[in-house]
Amino acid sequence: MTFPSLTLILGGAASGKSAFAERLVESQAENRLYIATAEAHDGEMAEKIAAHRARRGAGWRTAEAPLDPAPALTSATAGEVVLLDCATLWLANHIMAGNDPHAATEALEAALAACPAPVVIVSNETGMGIVPESPLARRFRAAQGALNQRLAARAGLVVMVIAGLPLVLKGALPEAAS
Repeated sequence: MTFPSLTLILGGAASGKSAFAERLVESQAENRLYIATAEAHDGEMAEKIAAHRARRGAGWRTAEAPLDPAPALTSATAGEVVLLDCATLWLANHIMAGNDPHAATEALEAALAACPAPVVIVSNETGMGIVPESPLARRFRAAQGALNQRLAARAGLVVMVIAGLPLVLKGALPEAAS
């Protein structure tokens, strides 16, 4: 398979989207760059990050980029496939830092356009639940929806993962990854 320049993997919390994205990249690429956006602000998150690292195992070059994935994206080589996991935590990091989510999204899009390697982005679909109670949560949900729409419009392949099962919304999965 030749990856499109951008692949978007969507899903809810604990839907299996990250594991699916990792398997997809591993099935198609020997040279892999993992861009991690999570930060371990508590023990639970530290355990989740450790579990993700253990599941990936060897064979991945890793870059930590909670706010600015541009240096990692531009350091990728044409022979690699990049997995950015996840856009939701990246966006939350920006909102919690007081940054403008629209400007951050534009900067991410510019970095994606400059990346010489195909990129797979994992992101949460947050718009299928109830309307959040707090203004901050509603602002985040709106920004996440806008980010996902912009990424999906650019992507050649968009997959929704539900209960670990992929549902292709745009493009086609390679045979080995189906």
